Amino acid sequence: MSEPAATAAATAAHAPAGEFNVGEHIMHHILDANYIEVPFTSIHIPLPHIVIAGYDFSITRNVVMMWIASAILLTLFISAARRAKEPVPKGMRNALEAMVVYVRDEIARKTIDPHYADRYVGYLLTAFFFILACNLLGMVPGMSTPTSSISVTATLALFTFVISQAGGIRNYGVFGHYKNLVPHGLPTAIIPVILVVEVISMLARPFALAIRLFANMTAGHVVIVSLISLIFVLKSVFVAGMSVPFALFVYALEILVAFLQAFIFTMLSSLFIGLAVHPSH
Repeated sequence: MSEPAATAAATAAHAPAGEFNVGEHIMHHILDANYIEVPFTSIHIPLPHIVIAGYDFSITRNVVMMWIASAILLTLFISAARRAKEPVPKGMRNALEAMVVYVRDEIARKTIDPHYADRYVGYLLTAFFFILACNLLGMVPGMSTPTSSISVTATLALFTFVISQAGGIRNYGVFGHYKNLVPHGLPTAIIPVILVVEVISMLARPFALAIRLFANMTAGHVVIVSLISLIFVLKSVFVAGMSVPFALFVYALEILVAFLQAFIFTMLSSLFIGLAVHPSH
């Protein structure tokens, strides 16, 4: 069991017998676990616990969810690619093609220099569709949202950081890329101060990417579970008349948030890459 899950379990163990523990119930739904729950049952399917040379490589619920998201995307895009020769796209191929063109034309080519934009479209499309699939997967009963884990969002943000730095170094060389952090024509006396500020800003970008996606995807699930928990906390079926409709409203809003957060992450990633490969100063 992971440390956060163990902490949640310990909290539940200290709760009075038979008393509904809201905190434990919420943490149970948003934390990673070493098992898969079968929807609408009490059946838990354990996942392999793997330790190699003292390092934990266990397969957790979020890992399985990311595998499922990847499998769904591969299936959809392979199916769409097989119908690429059709003169008029329709169905799923039409929807996927519309999103691909939007990411390429409205995000990549408008935030990255047109000469370099197409180099990074592949990564931006991968990030967009993977995040979107992971976000929507958490809306399915029995599934979880990998993007509500800070380790997942931090890894995605790290990819953006590495690609942006690699792009800048590719265009200007190591010295030239980091020299571009400081605007030209500044008085020598303030260059060290500006350099420190720019370095902090550069390092803060992936941090902001990770926290933004993690916080937004976690918040919606916390609100939904909290609203449903009111029924059991207050022990009244009359509360369900208000909490259930509100929970359904937030659930519908979460579908919009799933698309919005995938778009925001992709847009900001494209913007950060554009700042690195084509600095404005």
